[in-house]
Amino acid sequence: MAEGAHITSAFSHERPSFFEVLAQESLISTIRPALKHAIRVAAESRPERFGWLLRHFDEVYVGLHLLLEQQHLHKYCATFSEHFYNLQRHCPGSQSEQLPTPIFLKSLLFVVLIPYVKQKLDDYFENQRHLLNTYATNKNVPPLTKAFVAIYPYLHTTWEGAILAYQTAYLFKKSNHHSPFLHMSGARLINDLDTEPIEGQLLQPWDQLSGSEKVIHVIKKTSSVAAGCVTSGLSVGVFFVQFLDWWYSGETNHAPITALPVPDPPNKEDEDEDTFHFSVCPVCHRTRSNDTALSVSGYVFCYPCIYDYVREYKMCPVTKYPAQTDHLIKLYISET
Repeated sequence: MAEGAHITSAFSHERPSFFEVLAQESLISTIRPALKHAIRVAAESRPERFGWLLRHFDEVYVGLHLLLEQQHLHKYCATFSEHFYNLQRHCPGSQSEQLPTPIFLKSLLFVVLIPYVKQKLDDYFENQRHLLNTYATNKNVPPLTKAFVAIYPYLHTTWEGAILAYQTAYLFKKSNHHSPFLHMSGARLINDLDTEPIEGQLLQPWDQLSGSEKVIHVIKKTSSVAAGCVTSGLSVGVFFVQFLDWWYSGETNHAPITALPVPDPPNKEDEDEDTFHFSVCPVCHRTRSNDTALSVSGYVFCYPCIYDYVREYKMCPVTKYPAQTDHLIKLYISET
């Protein structure tokens, strides 16, 4: 049994576990929304200074991501998330301590640039689909746009299906690559083995140790085991929390904005004229301050009025469509 455990441990140091590769894949995806939120807060407080960062966030992010991954691939032969989980990219047959140039460049391509292009295509598809749904009878929509909106969901399904197929094969140990992009880069992931002596390892026979040396060895061994348990527990815990967040996200998300009907224009004959005046808030019926639009309906309110209303009632005060505070869009109206 001890021999089997030793063999299993040695194998796991060569080939990362399925949970390790999934955890490192999801790590970088959590950085993007966090950075975007920080930039949004800065842009809302100082739009004249930081507004351009939010308007060109995709380009700013891909530039920073490229610098980060280039540094880690050059220094550690691993991406940022792979190095965080003590993984390393290995080129079979290569004896160099650094990645060969072709594999280095292909790694940057598949880790940074391809996801950037995919993100831009996703955004373009959502925008064009929204336009087609809004102006379904518009004859001026280019045929190529209609073809793209019709074909892209199948391309996206193929993309996700290929990733799922590789992950399934890796889970059942039928493949050494958990991702088609890692496979195309020509590298594979291995554990970053540490050749230094393990802390707490017994360097002399137990019988030759003095009483104080035995006590020190037991303390070191206990500390080493405890540290390993804490590290493993944190890794598994982070992955489990992310899994639960993904599992329940589909049940808690509201319907997308494009699924809601277009609200009817305000009827001034039935309502007070001031209610729908271009400068009057429909909630407080006073001249608006800090103009904020609610994306589910298009109406503009005072920010304090609409924020408090949506937070309490979870809907638009005019159309009664379901809404969240994430649907609030701050407007910057020129004084000229």
